[in-house]
Amino acid sequence: MPKPLHPVGIFGGTFNPIHFGHLRIAQELIDILGLKRLHLIPTGTPPHRAEPSVTARQRAEMAMLAVQDHPHIVLDEREVVREGFCYTVDTLTALRADYGPDQPLVLLVGADAFLGLMGWHRWSALFELAHIVVAHRPGVLTHTWQDAMPIELLREYEHRHCDDAAALALAPAGRVLPLAVTQLDISSTAIRQMVAKTRSPRYLLPDAVLRYIEEHSLYVE
Repeated sequence: MPKPLHPVGIFGGTFNPIHFGHLRIAQELIDILGLKRLHLIPTGTPPHRAEPSVTARQRAEMAMLAVQDHPHIVLDEREVVREGFCYTVDTLTALRADYGPDQPLVLLVGADAFLGLMGWHRWSALFELAHIVVAHRPGVLTHTWQDAMPIELLREYEHRHCDDAAALALAPAGRVLPLAVTQLDISSTAIRQMVAKTRSPRYLLPDAVLRYIEEHSLYVE
């Protein structure tokens, strides 16, 4: 049996702005999966949604402020500096080249995002590049969730599904692990709306991020 390697996590998103809900999920991934490192990757130009209201550079700077003192989280700006659309498969390919063929890589996606995985660019290649952890609220995933999967995705899920987080350390890629995590009722949309209405989002996000928003007059109408 191969010697287990501590996995490396990949957590991408628009982070517009980053908040404690994102950071809590990141911490639980580190703890539960025994990650040696978590790449926090702000999206550059996302292909599946409108471009965010602030620049990719500003979102990355807010993310840096949020995680600068965390020993296991690194801000990864590869999508911020990439020209054109940013596809997850390209980011994973670059990370696989960085870490080599044997390092376990773990991509975090939400349950709704996983249901739409077949709409992602070269979606089936993702399983060859990383494990996929499907983060969900405790008690949410049921058989009806699997019933909602397109048949081709369901076949992949049934073939690759595992329930043991420790198993992700035994192979570089290929498994799918549903994982219940604490999902705080905080959203970037709500924070932006609060700022636009001159209401304070304090205690929903790190103070350093709030100061950045105020200093740069972000999200004001």
